[in-house]
Formats: sequence, structure tokens, C-alpha cells
Amino acid sequence: MDASIVIISLPAIFRGIGLDPLAPGNIGYLLWMILGYLLVSAVLVVVLGRLGDMFGRVRIYNLGFLIFACASVALSLDPFRAGAGALWLILWRIAQAFGGSMLTANSAAILTDAFPARQCGMALGINQITALAGQFLGLLAGGLLAAVDWRAVFWVSVPVSVTGTVWSYLSLRETAAGKRGRIDWLGNVTFAAGAGILLAGITYGIQPYGGSATGWGNPWVLAGLGGGVLLLALFCLVETRVAQPMFQLSLFKVRAFAAGNLAALLTAIARGGLQFMLIIWLQGIWLPLHGYDFEDTPLWAGIFMLPLTLGFLIAGPVSGYLSDRYGARLFSTTGLILVAGSFLGLLALPVDFTYGLFAALLLLNGLGQGMFSAPNTSSIMGSVPAEYRGVASGMRSTFQNSGTALSIGVFFSLMVSGLATSLPSALGRGLTAHGVPAATAHEVASLPPVSTLFATFLGHNPISQLLSSGTLEQLSAAQREVLTGHTFFPALVSGPFHQGLTVVFTVAAGMALISALASALRGPREPVDQVPAAGQDTRTERKDTGTWPTAPSS
Repeated sequence: MDASIVIISLPAIFRGIGLDPLAPGNIGYLLWMILGYLLVSAVLVVVLGRLGDMFGRVRIYNLGFLIFACASVALSLDPFRAGAGALWLILWRIAQAFGGSMLTANSAAILTDAFPARQCGMALGINQITALAGQFLGLLAGGLLAAVDWRAVFWVSVPVSVTGTVWSYLSLRETAAGKRGRIDWLGNVTFAAGAGILLAGITYGIQPYGGSATGWGNPWVLAGLGGGVLLLALFCLVETRVAQPMFQLSLFKVRAFAAGNLAALLTAIARGGLQFMLIIWLQGIWLPLHGYDFEDTPLWAGIFMLPLTLGFLIAGPVSGYLSDRYGARLFSTTGLILVAGSFLGLLALPVDFTYGLFAALLLLNGLGQGMFSAPNTSSIMGSVPAEYRGVASGMRSTFQNSGTALSIGVFFSLMVSGLATSLPSALGRGLTAHGVPAATAHEVASLPPVSTLFATFLGHNPISQLLSSGTLEQLSAAQREVLTGHTFFPALVSGPFHQGLTVVFTVAAGMALISALASALRGPREPVDQVPAAGQDTRTERKDTGTWPTAPSS
């Protein structure tokens, strides 16, 4: 929930600390408020999973709950305003993500250790679907709590994290002995730096640069992308040379592990795109067109997306239970085909849709993702030996969290590019048609499309802010009422938005289909006891199952 609760609460948070979210200099604060948590989660989970393998998974898990609780308290006590208040929140969100990463990196490994193979799919299914459902429930909780007080968005996690800290220390016991070893410092540094720089470069690529709608031509962005890729390539080279690598690249020789993680990465990118596009669609366009006040749209957006969460909660545990009996491939592949079909269905909807059909497509998407996520997690964790479960869980979480972070860069860039071609002319014509002087209308229409995109993302009507008070005073009362009302801005951006939405959902559907193909090629699940070390001869691989043979008995 904490990974997503801030997303839908940003309008209330920015109002609470007195920060204008649409000011060009504040876009960075907005992006890092969303992405700081995701970036840390993507970068650190493998490291923390490896530490769990070495020093005890429950020990790292318990420490993570403690750090998470302390950060939650600090977030709710932000003493500053404006930029300083935003930096306080960003830094403590990063600390909270560090604690959260210690939890997510080791939870799947703890469950895999604790449950027999015949029940592991059910256990991991409940764990995985609860986590994914929490991301969408966070949107609802954010809307509800932001309507009360912006600090309540952070208060809600305090009792949960404090109770969880006490419970975990009192209740959890180590069921697998830690395997001490040396920490791969060079691998840790190159991976953290490479992944962090790469994802940060993608983040700043969304922002305008010079006369361009996006920043992909910015030399710093290009340097970040190139430098991040080079560092990750160096990391891969390092991991094949060290005796005890943090990232077991040899696990990718296990077909079920490699295919499951590829499917998880692409599905996470598509799911992140869906989440952000639905927020923009509902908060910025559909709800205002149907008479909802902009201040109330975060709450109602969370409510109207509940069918998505319901699908997760129904399909996840059921498919996890059934995958224990019949294998993961059938359920995960079928689920991804349903996800692709729901994207194509959303693609065919008009911007001002009928809610019943919209809700049915969201339910279908949730069911498909639930069918995929639990069996896929079980397949990944069941394909590796016990001593690698912590690092395997961290690697799985890295792909999932990186996909969510990448989705922002990928889909926001696609949407901004789509808006840049049609929004300026539509905005200029709409303003002049309602009495705004041509020079002022041209000036407003020339603003970066990313500002308009974030306005719709935040459920915010920027017209009264974009037009100076002197311009509005020159207009008639009827013209002012139209320009600043519920329908003018949403109706104005709906056409350009739908063009961008077509591109976004087409790409998402394609990713879901590629994920389905990867899932189908994973092979039947068969637990393994041994994985080849880096550089070990791999000619004895079992081609029929994609897993590695057990060691011969002595």
C-alpha cells in the first residue's frame, strides 16, 4: 500500500506543504515523490536478499520492519513547507523503501522455506496477490485519507508497521540456516550505481528539454542512460569473475527462472502503465465530465478502480492453489492472454465510456494478473535450490519493481509525445473560442505538454492557474464559468489524450502477449537441488523441463 498510497494523494500533499505542483521547477519534486520509493526498491532488493541468505532471512526481515516503522513516523511529522517539506518527504520515503525492500526481498524465501512443495504455490499466491492488491488498495486508501488530512496518508502505516515490527520479532523463527560468505562489494556498487543512474535518466527523460516536449535529447539524460548501461554490463562481467556473486547469473540458465522473470518484468511494465493511465483517465477526464469536483476525484478514482483489485483477490489464491496440482504454465499463460485482451478492450472504449463495460474490463484484467502472478512466483521460487532462495526472491522483486519504475518513463514518454502533436492546437483553439486573446492562448498552448499531463494525473484544473487573473477579468462571467468549470479542460484534453492512450494500450497489450509467450516456454515445474556455479559446464541441462538435475547420491 505504501508503494502506491502517495500517488493518488499528491494533490492533497502538495496543497498541505504549500507547493505548486504545476510550476516547472516543482515537476522534479513530483516525480521523485513517486519514483524515489520505486527506485530504491528496484536497486536494493537483490542485495538485501543476498544478505538474508548469508545472515538469516528472518533477521533481515525483522530489521526491515523496524526501519519501515521509524520512517513511517518521520513521514507523518514533516515540519517543513514548500521545497524543504517535499525534500523531507522524499528522503524519508527513500528510507521507508529501504525497510520495505528488506521485507519484500525475503518474504517469498521465508514462505518457500516454511511450506512443503505441495502447498508452496498457495502460500506464495496469497503473499504475492496481497502485495499486488495492496498497490491498488493504496490508491483507494490514499483518496480516502487525503480527504481527511494529507498527513493521514502517512499516519495509516504507523500502527501497522509498529505492530508488524513487534509481531515479527516475537513470532518469526529461522527455518533455514544462513550460509555465511563474503559480501560482493564491487558487484553491489556497480549494480546499485548502474540501475540507479539508468532509472534516474529515464525519469528525467520525461521532463521537457529546450524546445522539445521530452528530455531524451538532454546530454545529461543520454549520459545517464549510457553510463547506467555500461555499469550494468560491468556488473555482469564482475559477477562471472567473483567466487561469491550477489547476483547469481547462473540461475538464468534455469529456463523456468529466466522465463518467469522475463514475463514478470514485462507484466510489471504493462501493469504500471495501466495504473497511471487509469488515474489520468478517471481523475483528469471522466470524473469531471460526470460532474465530480476536482478535489474529490482522487477518492472516486480509487473507488471506481476497485474491480481491478477484486479480480486480483479472487484469482490469486485460487490459481496459486491449483498451480500446486497442475503446474504454473497453464494458469500464468492464460492469465496473460486475458490481460492482453483487457488492454485491447480498453483500447476500444471511448474516452467518455459506460462504466459497466469499463468495470468488466478492469475485473478481467485483475483476474488475468491474479492468474499469472501467484503461479509465476511459485514457479520462479520452486526452480532454485534452497540456498539461493533469498537472492532469487530479491532478483524476482528487482524485475518487478524495475518494471514499475520503467513503466513511468516508457508510458509517460509515449503519452507526452502523443499530446505534443495535437494538444497545443486543440488548447489554442479552445481558449480563443471562449474569448481568450490569441496571444495569451498561443502562450498557454506553447507550455510543455508534461505540465498538462501532470495536471490530469493530479485531477487538477489548470486553466485558472495558466490564465492570469487579468486575462480572466477581461472575459464575461459566462466565459469565466466555462473555462474554469468541470467540463472545459477535460473535454479539451480528451481527444489528444485518447490518441496517446491508443499508443499506450497497444504497447501494453504487446508486452502482455510477449509475456504470455515467455510463460508458455518456461517448461513444467520441477524443483531442483543444485544450480551450476558461474562458469560451470552446463552440458547436462535437462532440455525437457528447463531445470537442473539433482546431485547424484553418494
